[in-house]
Amino acid sequence: MELKKISKNVYEIPKEGNMNVPGRIFASEAILENIKKDKTLEQVKNVATLPGILKFSIALPDSHQGYGFPIGGVAAFDLDKGVISPGGVGYDINCSVRLLKTTLKKEDILNKQKEVAEALYNKIPSGVGRGSKFNITRQELNKLLEGGAQYLVERGMGTKEDYLHMEEEGKMKDADASKVSDRAIKRGIGQVGTLGAGNHFLEVQYVDEIFDEKIAEELGIKKNQVMIMIHCGSRGLGHQVASDYIQAMEEEYGFKDLPDRELINAPIKSKLGKDYYAAMSAAANFAFANKQLITYWIREEFEKLFSELKPRIDVIYDVCHNIAKFEEHVVDGKKKMVCIHRKGATRAFGAGRKEIPVAYRKIGQPVLIPGSMGTSSYLLIGTKKAEEMTFGSTVHGAGRISSRSEALRNLKGEEIKKQLNKKGIEVKAGSWQSLAEEAPTVYKDIDEVVRVVDELGISKKVARMKPMVVVKG
Repeated sequence: MELKKISKNVYEIPKEGNMNVPGRIFASEAILENIKKDKTLEQVKNVATLPGILKFSIALPDSHQGYGFPIGGVAAFDLDKGVISPGGVGYDINCSVRLLKTTLKKEDILNKQKEVAEALYNKIPSGVGRGSKFNITRQELNKLLEGGAQYLVERGMGTKEDYLHMEEEGKMKDADASKVSDRAIKRGIGQVGTLGAGNHFLEVQYVDEIFDEKIAEELGIKKNQVMIMIHCGSRGLGHQVASDYIQAMEEEYGFKDLPDRELINAPIKSKLGKDYYAAMSAAANFAFANKQLITYWIREEFEKLFSELKPRIDVIYDVCHNIAKFEEHVVDGKKKMVCIHRKGATRAFGAGRKEIPVAYRKIGQPVLIPGSMGTSSYLLIGTKKAEEMTFGSTVHGAGRISSRSEALRNLKGEEIKKQLNKKGIEVKAGSWQSLAEEAPTVYKDIDEVVRVVDELGISKKVARMKPMVVVKG
């Protein structure tokens, strides 16, 4: 496959054959070598053939092979000629990250790491199929699917400030619970307030380095401050929504014009396209609410564990990864409303955009980039340059370089735990298998990924956090 270097960290797959736009890959030379090992570039090319795609089919530095679209892929579509595709959103709808800041310092946690790990693991269910202690009726779940995090705040599980510091204020307004199947409801009703498995985690971190003092101050962040990062999504409900609509689109439209059946889609303005968007928005709200309940439980546990210090825990931001949205972007010199798919990618708007919470509108949108287990995570800020180059998007994490099955063949969970303990990190997981599958070595180097996006200017480094306590499914 021809790959043309455009500039430092920017490559292009020229438009050819059925492609409607070129492919655009953002990566350093070292990262590009990893990207070439799977079918990512082929998937970028395939996405470029979809109807109504605008400007480029994009792969970010964390990209790797996914279902239909690469993970770390971004594509924007014309509202009249374009399509909406579940493969461009992903099965774990609104798999996302929330960052909390606390009034605690690193030394407050160091003496209690084991205790903190046990308390959080016991309080917050994690792992495949592990159910929640939170009971909710079908009627209440419908309200949650349409109200997101705001619904739980109204029920006393948080404050208004929580959702005012989230993407979409913790609620996708076009959600319609009636577009979610009974099967999806059954899978989700017992899972509100659960982490799940895979790469989902809960981490207690400390601020190790600050790169931008001014913005850190605006966000209320200091060196050695304790932060808490939650990474999870819409659980079985989101997965079922994706499955339901993939099947419906296959039946309605078939794959004869597609280079890959996993790119199944519906026209944005078709009934099926609108229904999928409404159901996807409901699943996204499930994910916002899921993290809201986890936040509420974290506060309860920290109040018990550190009662003498009376800790305060505030939401810095909650950012979506797997989602489609209607946003205004400049295309061919004109502002235009488009349907943007971010699959394993994060919105990274610069200062002034109305979508950014009022508290951050002057500085830009916070960007949260978790590392792999045991490595650093980053807080960055969105930029105007991202709006020009990547439809206001940046990476969502490090990005895998080897599969879960490969990790299980080559790594032992017991060894990973020992290595993490040696680094001063307390880890609590549901199984040795989950530790092996998510070992730091199966991911790209997070420092290199973040260096590239910072160098490109599509998000700028503010602070780096290091883990002290890791809870896995």
